[in-house]
Amino acid sequence: MSSSGSLNPQSESFESRPTFYIGQHDSTRSEALSDDQYAQVLNSGVSPSAVSLRAPVLGRGGADQEQFRFVTAPITNRHFFDRVVKLHRDYLREREEWVQQRGLTASQQANPSLPGPVVPTLTDEDTSLFPSNYIGSLAAYASPWIDLCSPDPHVSSLSRQVLNLEAAYANFCGARTIIVPGPRQDDSSRGIAQYARAIREALNVANRANIIIHMPMYREPGLEEKAETLSTIFGPENGPEAGAKKEIDLFSAWDSWNTIRSMCNYSMRLFVGMLLDHLGPIQGGGRCFISAADLYTAIRIPRRVPEKALQERWFAEPLHYLTIGAETFQPNRAGHPSLSKHHQDMINRYMRLRNPPWLILCDVGPRPEELAVLPDPTAAEFPSLAEANQALRENRRPHMPSLNAHVGYMKHLERQQPPFSAMETPALMSFQDWLQPPLQPLADNLESATYEVFEGDPVKYDQYEKAITEAMIEWKDLKKPTSTATPENPSSPELVVTVAGAGRGPLVTRALRAAEKTGTPIQIWALEKNQDAFVYLLRKNRLEWNNQVTLVKTDMRGWEGPRLKGREDVIGKVDILITELLGSFGDNELSPECLDGIQRHIARPHGISIPHSYTAHLSPISTPRLFADLSSRVVSDPNAFETPWVVRLFAVDYVAQKVPGHPRFQQAWEFVHPVEVARADDFAAQHGKAAARYVTGGVGSMSGAGGTNEHNARHCHLTFVCPTRGVIHGLAGFFESVLYAPQAGAGKEPVEISILPDQIDRKSKDMISWFPIFFPLKVGFFRFPPSRDTKLDLQITLCRRARSTSRRTQNSRSACGGKQMTERCGTSGWWRYTPGLGPRRESRSARRISTAAARWPV
Repeated sequence: MSSSGSLNPQSESFESRPTFYIGQHDSTRSEALSDDQYAQVLNSGVSPSAVSLRAPVLGRGGADQEQFRFVTAPITNRHFFDRVVKLHRDYLREREEWVQQRGLTASQQANPSLPGPVVPTLTDEDTSLFPSNYIGSLAAYASPWIDLCSPDPHVSSLSRQVLNLEAAYANFCGARTIIVPGPRQDDSSRGIAQYARAIREALNVANRANIIIHMPMYREPGLEEKAETLSTIFGPENGPEAGAKKEIDLFSAWDSWNTIRSMCNYSMRLFVGMLLDHLGPIQGGGRCFISAADLYTAIRIPRRVPEKALQERWFAEPLHYLTIGAETFQPNRAGHPSLSKHHQDMINRYMRLRNPPWLILCDVGPRPEELAVLPDPTAAEFPSLAEANQALRENRRPHMPSLNAHVGYMKHLERQQPPFSAMETPALMSFQDWLQPPLQPLADNLESATYEVFEGDPVKYDQYEKAITEAMIEWKDLKKPTSTATPENPSSPELVVTVAGAGRGPLVTRALRAAEKTGTPIQIWALEKNQDAFVYLLRKNRLEWNNQVTLVKTDMRGWEGPRLKGREDVIGKVDILITELLGSFGDNELSPECLDGIQRHIARPHGISIPHSYTAHLSPISTPRLFADLSSRVVSDPNAFETPWVVRLFAVDYVAQKVPGHPRFQQAWEFVHPVEVARADDFAAQHGKAAARYVTGGVGSMSGAGGTNEHNARHCHLTFVCPTRGVIHGLAGFFESVLYAPQAGAGKEPVEISILPDQIDRKSKDMISWFPIFFPLKVGFFRFPPSRDTKLDLQITLCRRARSTSRRTQNSRSACGGKQMTERCGTSGWWRYTPGLGPRRESRSARRISTAAARWPV
C-alpha cells in the first residue's frame, strides 16, 4: 500500500524535493570490481520492500530505490605502482653508473638535457579496468601516489607520464569521469603551475572524459592527506610535511584551484565537486553523456565546516560533487550515523542548483571481505531458517550485504529537505546562470509568446493594480480636478488614463479592474507601436473590454494626445499615465527617453506617472560559470564580452561586504517622472515639434549632442568593501521602482517592486518578470587585500550618456582597486550598444558602454 503525505509521489499533497544521486568509494580498493561485485555494491542495503524476491541480481529495484547509483574504480593497480617505483630506482642507479663509468662532472650531471625515465605503456597486468556495459557508471580515478607538483623534475615527469597513460586508457575504456589528486600544498606557485600544465595535457589526451580535480576546501592542520607518493618515497624532504605552515589560510586551496582553471583558460570543462571528509585521497564519481573532455574539481571539506564566506566561494564555482567520508558522520543518540546541522545546511544549499551535485560516500561499506564472498543465487532463493531469521533482523535479503546505515541516513536527509518553492519550478530553475541575449522592445516587435511569458507573472501586475487603485482613491480624497472637466462641467469625475506600450493589454485590464473596484469613471487610451500586437488589442477590446478602450497604433513619443469623448476636436491631457518600460537595470530599455516623448501630455501639476520613479543598483560578483560560458562563445560571437546579458544569477559570490556607509548593493542613479522642466518640450514649443528631429550635434553637452537629452545623463562613483581575495568577473545590475508614492496620509507605504536580492521578498516576493543584468569583464579582476587584517576598497565608476539626435544611450564604466585603475569593464577598451543595430565594437578612444533591454525572453 502506498503511503500518503507530502513524500508520496502518488499523493495529492506530494511536494517535490531535490534527489540525491549517491555513489560509493572505497579508498583501500586497488582493483576494479568484477561484474558480480559491482552488482553487489549497487544492491547493498536495498530495502526488501523495493526488491522482488525473484529479481535478477544486477539492476533490480527501481532507480529511486537503489542505495548506490555508481561506483569508483582505480585505473591501475599495485603492480603498476611497483613497476613505476622500480623504474625510477633503476634510473637513479643508472645515473650513478654514468658518473662512475663515463666520468660525468657535477656540471654535466646538472645538464637538463640528460635523458630521464620513461614509463612504458600499460599491460594487462597493470590494470583490472576493462570496457564493460556499465563502464559509464564507474568513476575512474588516477593513482594517488603521483605528485605533479614535485620540485624533483624526474618525479614530476614520471607523475605526468602516469597521468597521461591512465587518462588515455580510461578514455579508451569509455569512462566518463577521471579523478586526479589535487596539489597537496599551496605555497609553491611553481608547483601549482606544473600541475596546471599537466592537467592541460591530460585534457587533450582524454578528450571524451571529465577530469575531476580533488581539492580540500581548506588546509586544516592535522588532517592532511597521508597517502604515500613518489615524492615521499624518493625524497622525504619533498613530502607534504615539508614546509608545512602553522597559520591557517582559508583561501589558499581556492587560490590553487583558481590558478589551475585560469591556466586552462576557464574552459567550460571546469567544474567543482566537494568532499566532506578529513583525510585520505578520495576518488569521486562522474556524470555520463558528455561528449567532450571536461575538467572538474572534487573538494575535500574538513569535519569542521568553515565560515560562510568560503562556502559561498566554492558554491559559486561549477560544483559537481559532494563527497562524504565515514569520519565525517557523527553518531546520534541512538548510535546511528548522522551529519552536523552545518553540514546538513550546506548540502541542502548546494542541492538547490539547477544541476545538483552528486554524492559520494567513502569507506562506508560494503567491506572488501563482504565483496570477496559472492552470494549464491540458489541459496538466496532457498535460505535456511537461521539465514532467513538473521536477514529479517537486519532488514535485508538473505545472502546480501546488510543495510547500509550511512546510505539510509542520506535517504532520510533527502526526505527532510525543504520542498521546492514557487521560485524553484523546473522552468524557473532551468534559467539559473543561463545567459540570455537582451530583448530590444523599442527596436523590435516582440512575439506573442514573449508577451505571454511576461503576463504569467501575477506579482508584477498585482502591484501595478494596487498602485493604480491607490492613485484613484487618493485622487478622490484630495479632490483633484480631472482632465475631462469643462466650463460646463467643472467637477467631472471622469479620469483620463493612458497605457503607453500596451503590448497584449494586461495593464489595460488591471486599470479597468481598478476603476471598477474604486467606482471611478475613466476614459482609457491604449498605445502600441507593434502592429501585430495591435491586432490582438483590437480583438480583445471587442471581446473582453466591451469597446471601452480607445486604441491608437503609434509610438508613444509621436502621439498627439487624447481626443476627449464628446470633444474630439480638443486634444486633452492625461491624468494617469501607465507604462511598463522598465528593464533589469531600470532605465536600460530607454524608459526615460520614451517617457520624455509623452510626458508633455500629463496634466500639470496633478498628473501621475506609474511608475513614479526607479533606481539602478550594482554589486560586483564572482561567477566562474558565466565567465567560462562567455569565454567559450567568443569564437562564434566576438561581442560576447561586450554585451550586457540577462541571467538569473544563482551560483554567484557577492564579493562585497555590507559595512556602515557601504552596502553590498549600492544605488547608481535614479529617474523620477514626470520631469517638471523638459528641455525638449521647451525647444519644440519655441521652434515647432518637427524641428526637434533635426537638431544638430553641438560640443557643449556630455555626448556632443544638442543637449535636449542631457538631463537623462547620469554618473556615479561607488566604493565596495571586499574582505577576502578573489576574482571579480563582472557587475550584477538590479533595479527598484516606486510605482506609486502616496500623496495623502502620513505613514502610508509606497507601492513598490524590486529585484534586489535583499529587498525582493519584502517588496515583490516571487516576482519573475525581470532577471538581473550582468555586465561581464573580459579579464577577471583579481582582488588581493594587502594583509589579512585589511580589506580592499573596490571603486567602480559608471556613466550613462545619451544623444538627443539619434535617441542613443550609452553607459561607460570602470573598476578600480584602491586608487589605481586595474581593469576596464568589457574589454581593454569600452563598448556600446545601439538599439536596433546590435552590439558593435568601438575604437579604444571611444571608451563607451551602452545599455540594452534586459528582460528575460522565453
